[in-house]
Formats: sequence, structure tokens, C-alpha cells
Amino acid sequence: MTPPLPISVCLISGAEAARIGRALQSVNGLAAEIIVVLNQEVQDGTEEICQRLGAKIYREPWKGHIGQKNSAVQKATQPWILGLDADEALSEGLQNEIRSLFAEPTRLDGQSAFSFPRLTAFCGRWIRHGDWYPDRQIRLWRAGRAKWGGTDPHDKLLVEGAVGRLRGDLLHYSNPSITSYLQKYPYFADLYLQQQLARGEQWSAPAVIVRSVWRFFRGYLFRLGFLDGYPGFYIACSTAYGTLFRHTRLYEHLHGSEPPPPPRARR
Repeated sequence: MTPPLPISVCLISGAEAARIGRALQSVNGLAAEIIVVLNQEVQDGTEEICQRLGAKIYREPWKGHIGQKNSAVQKATQPWILGLDADEALSEGLQNEIRSLFAEPTRLDGQSAFSFPRLTAFCGRWIRHGDWYPDRQIRLWRAGRAKWGGTDPHDKLLVEGAVGRLRGDLLHYSNPSITSYLQKYPYFADLYLQQQLARGEQWSAPAVIVRSVWRFFRGYLFRLGFLDGYPGFYIACSTAYGTLFRHTRLYEHLHGSEPPPPPRARR
């Protein structure tokens, strides 16, 4: 049996009993350590699944995506860290590529981190074009050479040093249905509104319209989303609408959401 690699897998999780098992199984036997920081209030069986698959569990109050992920990293004991989300899993190709990487230590020399493409499942197929692919993610890094930053909920790994590139896919199961996909819009739109208000941004109808139209053409035509068939068309349309929806929250905030007074009767 191949010994595990000197890697700590770090996850954060809410109520993810339906998906986290797949993520943990994809690193089972690959990494020497699996750490899961679980939201304090979760009671759906996620903890039991993680324990059964060999993870170390830490219950903590929610601190935001960035704070929670950095907390998980602080608990790691291995020289390398692999960041994973509960709705992701390593493909067989990526597993093999990581094993090959560590089998040749000279390939690690001079590298602080490694990125790999993320492949998303949607409507029964893998989306390989448009705005969703290759969607490269930096998720494997040398301990002490990176930390999570960015703006919640769009966390970003900030790396000190060179970043190598791997070819294997990180599988992404974030949208089990169209309904679940659309249900994310209000959450992200509300967070984006708070960021706009903090920056003091001004509303501009032409800018929002141009940005929304551009998102469709960029994803569907320039990034070849049409090669993904109807799902590619739907993704391009929904991405454009998501942009319009997100930016219109500022318009609503400025003009109010309450109905206006009844109009005066015409004479």
C-alpha cells in the first residue's frame, strides 16, 4: 500500500452530509491528515461522516469564509496543505498527478504552490468551456507560504513565491439542480451590495447594462460556451442575469423597495 503524502487536507463545512463524503473519499489514503472545521450549529450528520472517514473535527462559530479557512490551515501539521471545499473532489487524474509530483522531490523545489483546473458538473454533463472552465484554482501549497484573503465570500489564496501548474481536474459538484443554482443569487447579491456601499460606489445604468451583455458574449462566444450545448447557453444567460441582478441591488437600495404612493387620478 502506498504511504500517504505529507499533506494536510483542510476543509470548512456547514450542513454538508449529502456531499462531504465524496470530497473526503477522494483524498482518503492520499494525505497524511484531514482537518475539518465544522460550523458549531451543524447537526445533520456531517460530523459523523467526517469521523468515519478519518478526519479531525473542530467545532467553531462561523467567522466568514476567509476566517474559517485560515482557522483550518492553522491546525495543519504537515509541510504541504491541500485546500478543498465540501462540494469538490479530486479526480483520479489529479490524484495520480499529485502522487507523481511528490515522488519526484526536485519538482517541488522552488515552488510555493500549485494550481489546477476546476471542472463543474451542471445539468448532467461536465462544463468544459465558457466562464466555468478551466477556472484554475490554487489549492496545494507549502505550509507558511500562503494564506486565505480576498473578500468574503470570494476567498482567494495569497501566495508568496512561484506557483506551478498541474493538469488534472478538481471536480466541482456545486449545482445539484438549477433551483439550487438560482437560490444562491440573493445571498451573493446581498454580500456584493454591502461591498459596494462600503466602497461608496455610484449607480450607473449604462455600465450595468454593458457589463451584463458583455458577460453573455464573453462566456458564450469568446470563451466557446456554445460547445457545451444548451447548458452552455443557459450558463451564459444566467451569468449575464446574475450580473444584472447583483448590480441592481444597489439601484433598489438607493431608490427603495416600497411601492410609491398611488398615482393621482387623470382628469
